Amino acid sequence: MATGATGSYDLGGNRILAALPEAEQRRLQAYLEPVELSTGDLLYRPGGRIETVLFPLLGVCSILAELDGPAVEVATVGDEGMVGLPVFLGVGSPTERAVCQVAGFGLRMDADRFRHEIAVLDGQLQQTLQRFTQSMFTQLARNAGCNRSHRTRQRCARWLLMTADRMHSNEFDLTQKFLAQMLAVRRSSVSEVAGALAEDGCISYRRGTITILDRARLEANACTCYRVIREAIDAAFPPAAKKA
Repeated sequence: MATGATGSYDLGGNRILAALPEAEQRRLQAYLEPVELSTGDLLYRPGGRIETVLFPLLGVCSILAELDGPAVEVATVGDEGMVGLPVFLGVGSPTERAVCQVAGFGLRMDADRFRHEIAVLDGQLQQTLQRFTQSMFTQLARNAGCNRSHRTRQRCARWLLMTADRMHSNEFDLTQKFLAQMLAVRRSSVSEVAGALAEDGCISYRRGTITILDRARLEANACTCYRVIREAIDAAFPPAAKKA
């Protein structure tokens, strides 16, 4: 358990931390600070210094590429990963922006301390992060192809399913503005797609709250990218490795 001003949280709630031996978990917990995550929180920006790394326990964080127009989501991170991968990879400054898109909570660690722990933990933490990095590469590749080849309705269904997985709930708050940013479409297109999924009996969408009514039906609307990304995450961190 990690304890702070925001409460006590189980390290096993994050799949990277859960995959570590208990001795390493005990070593790390002294440096992990519980933190609440609010929608819109900026975690790091392009060209800036990453001061802390974050291990989400609940919620969704987005990695955004800032192009000439609106920012475009290139990846999302939930309880399967860590926000701050450039620190692990030894990158000087990130080229993307990381923000919290769906509120939750997590455990953060000072970036300098994290670098030190990578060096002294005899490869276990490095190996775990390498598996996460590979799953992120899969997500990045699928997102690039998905945004080009699949219909907005398919991409929306995939994003909602991935969010539900990370929230461990079929109900979560999500504004049209953020969903439009995630799908790189206009808000009017989000309204049309959400309306179509609602008419099909997949979801209900009221006052910024999404409720998945029929998961199997929503999966039928999603593109194959959902399964590919989920299987890549489960291959890196088998569900049995995650503590209850």
